[in-house]
Amino acid sequence: MPYLELSFTLDRIDPEVAEAACFDCGALSVTFSDESEPLDVTAARGKSTHAATPGAVLEPRPGEIRLWPRTRLQALFTADEAGAQLIVAVARALGLEPARLRARALADRAWEREWLRDFHALRFGRRLWVCPRHQYQAPRSEAPEATDAVVVRLDPGLAFGTGTHPSTALCLEWLESLMLDGLELIDYGCGSGLLAIAALKLGARRAYAFDVDPQALLASRQNAADNGVADRLELCESAAQLPRACDLLVANILSEVLLSLAPAMAALVAPRGSVLLAGILLAQQPEVAARYSAWFDMQRYAQRDGWVALRGQRH
Repeated sequence: MPYLELSFTLDRIDPEVAEAACFDCGALSVTFSDESEPLDVTAARGKSTHAATPGAVLEPRPGEIRLWPRTRLQALFTADEAGAQLIVAVARALGLEPARLRARALADRAWEREWLRDFHALRFGRRLWVCPRHQYQAPRSEAPEATDAVVVRLDPGLAFGTGTHPSTALCLEWLESLMLDGLELIDYGCGSGLLAIAALKLGARRAYAFDVDPQALLASRQNAADNGVADRLELCESAAQLPRACDLLVANILSEVLLSLAPAMAALVAPRGSVLLAGILLAQQPEVAARYSAWFDMQRYAQRDGWVALRGQRH
């Protein structure tokens, strides 16, 4: 079935109001993307997505929309609804002149699979690979089939985390560098469960995944099952369910959240245990490091594309 896409620059329009107006007019999906990026559609039917470019947007809290300085909204409609009346109706709902809406016809595609075109096998450290489920064999020059390779199969989904963002990549590289055999780990703000699953496949005895977003827990459960580690992953619906005195804690979340949760996170780590904090912009590093130094010996682990990961050992 062909489609009609209507797109426009948000400027001062409230994104939630714009999203609701499009859905009220019959949109199948709404996508927010960076105005500076090439125009494309990545939304799945009936969903609203944020097509993030590397480093452009911090991970949002559940229900929160964090956008770019210039954000484009793309709304997808069935071709049956295409026509001048639809354009006028959408423009009126948004309080815009119809001329501000860009319309284009789109052929039918499997929209939920479109973003897989740019998601390929990625290596972290020497032997850890994250591969999409549809890619069962990497190029010979990048072969996760090596005898000691550790492969996590994962497709992009409704929860944050595929390894493509610099902060996630730094976390995966840190985990790959450790001897995890027999250790227990907490993935605080688990998203897709990628970090917990990678740790388990690298030898961790047990992992605990916590996120305030129920969708993240659903995604983590499915991804753990797909990777054969569901029996060693415990999903926690509240922070109160997390164990105390864990060997490792990884938190790849917003720096402002890291700052507010410092005492609570410190209480989850055993003496001499380790923490890795990511999702931190370079300018935010001093404040986060100082906040956690009351409980940990903190130092920078690595920096990439303006993002920093901090590691610490519990006093």
